Amino acid sequence: MFSGIVQEKGKFLRKFKGNNKYQLEIKAKKVLENIKTGDSIAVNGVCLTVVDYGSDYFRADVMPETLKATNLGDLEPDSILNLEQSLKANDFIGGHFVSGHVDSTAVVKSIKRENNAQIIEMEVDQETEKFIVQKGSVALNGVSLTVMGIENRILKISLIPESWAETNLSLLSAGDRVNIETDMLGKYVYKMLNNLGQKNRQETKVSKSFLAENGFI
Repeated sequence: MFSGIVQEKGKFLRKFKGNNKYQLEIKAKKVLENIKTGDSIAVNGVCLTVVDYGSDYFRADVMPETLKATNLGDLEPDSILNLEQSLKANDFIGGHFVSGHVDSTAVVKSIKRENNAQIIEMEVDQETEKFIVQKGSVALNGVSLTVMGIENRILKISLIPESWAETNLSLLSAGDRVNIETDMLGKYVYKMLNNLGQKNRQETKVSKSFLAENGFI
């Protein structure tokens, strides 16, 4: 589990190919503090397990499907990566709960500056769009952000200068793929309502009493 608050920007060094899997080597510093084999690190929002490490790098196994389903398959040597150690029980949660299980990738359509903010618009697929809500939370390349707008599969995000400067989102260009993970609470609610609707063979509507009965408020 992660919070979506990037601890540092690492650098992709190289990729090794093994039997039915790949191994990524990533240069890092902060996320290596108190690290051990088997620990989890979010790499561009993808939860990876540390299999080896040194004073300034770590290696993690990656399945071919993960490379295809995320932008980790687009990496070139020296690519900059957002890194975050997994949460500990007593850690401060600065963003929102992020599982590190990427739903899909979004394609950047435009980036423009408005006063002190950077506005990114990207296209998401139809399956991902249904879990995104106005003013809700979403993780892009592992960065916890608030949804500025979502309409006709176009997701709009506004970044403050700190998020822009301290993550690799500032390196994006139109056409780039971004890893996107929607709010896990929304996915659970959607499935529960969908299952309930099928059981009752009718459309289920959310009400305040329904949310209270099911422990959401």
